[in-house]
Amino acid sequence: MPRLKGKICLITGAAQGQGAAEARRFVDEGAHVIVADVQDEPGKALAAELGGTAEYHHLDVTDESLWASVIADVTASHGGVDVLVNNAGLFKAATIPELTVEAFQRMILVNQIGPFIGIRTVSAVMTASGRGGSIINISSTGGLSGQAKMTAYVATKFALRGISRSAAIELAPAGIRVNAIFPGSIETPPLAHMRRARRAAMLEAIPLGRMGQPTEVAELAVFLASDESSYCTGGEYLVDGGLSA
Repeated sequence: MPRLKGKICLITGAAQGQGAAEARRFVDEGAHVIVADVQDEPGKALAAELGGTAEYHHLDVTDESLWASVIADVTASHGGVDVLVNNAGLFKAATIPELTVEAFQRMILVNQIGPFIGIRTVSAVMTASGRGGSIINISSTGGLSGQAKMTAYVATKFALRGISRSAAIELAPAGIRVNAIFPGSIETPPLAHMRRARRAAMLEAIPLGRMGQPTEVAELAVFLASDESSYCTGGEYLVDGGLSA
């Protein structure tokens, strides 16, 4: 039997890259996927590709009113949400002298406040349904250690780590599990534009000697979304080729 059969799963930042890989794998496992993103054209194209098992909703994760509207629509159509994957994120490398307050604040809004609004909005629906649910926050190995030229990004991913742990404790009585995934260097669009020398240095630091694939993160997300992980909450799961070992 498909591992996510009958589950309604909302994935943010799902129009491309890692989010799109998660959407495809969730559909493969029997889920109905809400593809949520600000990139309307690729988002709609992905939903069309996935057929009747997916639908697209425009969602800026920093906008409380849009969260409320999307979740209200999904609840009216499907009776609730079983799984939330907070995948949307913003990455911009900059040294401390180069990093503006505005850029830092924007990253906080997308990477930290956005998931919080999602957790708050979706957990209310999960609690009301009485079915519980699974919330999966996509952090980063940047949420485990400091990295040069990534002060803002690292700060937000450390924050998401704390949000995940606290939410896991608070929401457990309602049967809502909250876990975090920490991907390392994954072959997504931002890495495609990386300079060759930088890429070579990254590969040298990875024990498995290669970049990860979006599908490898998606496989872990499927496990955490499924009932196979029914006793897993507050967990931190690495997908980094041994980088953090």
